[in-house]
Amino acid sequence: MGVAIVTDSSAYLPPDLVAEHGIEVVPLHIVIGGSVLDDGVDVTAEDAARALREWQPVSTSRPSPERFAHAYKVAAGGGAEAIVSVHLSSAMSGTFECAVLAAETAPVPVHVIDSRTLGMALGFSALAGAAAAAEGASGERVAEIVRARALGSHSLFYVDTLEHLRRGGRIGAAANLLGSALMVKPLLTISDGRIIPLEKVRTASRALSRLEELVVERASGGEVDLAVQHLAAGSRAETLAARLRDRVPGIGSLHIGEVGPAIGAHVGPGMIGVAVSPR
Repeated sequence: MGVAIVTDSSAYLPPDLVAEHGIEVVPLHIVIGGSVLDDGVDVTAEDAARALREWQPVSTSRPSPERFAHAYKVAAGGGAEAIVSVHLSSAMSGTFECAVLAAETAPVPVHVIDSRTLGMALGFSALAGAAAAAEGASGERVAEIVRARALGSHSLFYVDTLEHLRRGGRIGAAANLLGSALMVKPLLTISDGRIIPLEKVRTASRALSRLEELVVERASGGEVDLAVQHLAAGSRAETLAARLRDRVPGIGSLHIGEVGPAIGAHVGPGMIGVAVSPR
């Protein structure tokens, strides 16, 4: 092992890919009803969706620097000579800052990267780094690849309601939609690390159709990896993924998966998101 890859649970990488590429995933903390739980370990997407439907308080918090320090120590103990640690946007979480603190005392050099995104847009960048590391790239080169992949990706998503984003304080520039939130179905994106409004559509069916068109536009022109992610909306996700398979000729890979509480706490049940990551 020359270069190890570390990320956080907000990437929601498929477990088989985590194992295949030897990526270390540090879980974010989820707070449900006063209990602090590890995302993806102590609490599942189903748990989060149930709590959100019941309007229980659900929030997230960053991992401690000690969790990252342990991950870096384990990677170094396994033979890593350098580590690339890539995380969700620092504009949405303090996770990146905690990783930076832990890197200062790590036993090997750690390149900490703010992906300025989340979900599989983050996950694809970690996978790109793992592939480069497997080919023998240096820590500096792997970091360049990871950073470029993250910055070149797009995240588009539909939510049934903005209320969960409002409660979690993640609504950002989409706040101007709140006044008409009951009358529109918002399409959102991530720009410069923050969630912003993209378009307002009148019905859920039209919003999902428009989401499909936006993905096709951004996925044209070359080989691209796609991920359709959802919370308690598996049927919608499968339908959208099937349509994208037919419409995007350059798909390198297409993943379908459910996000857990780290994202689910802020978007709510019914969310459909698509990560578009050009290779």
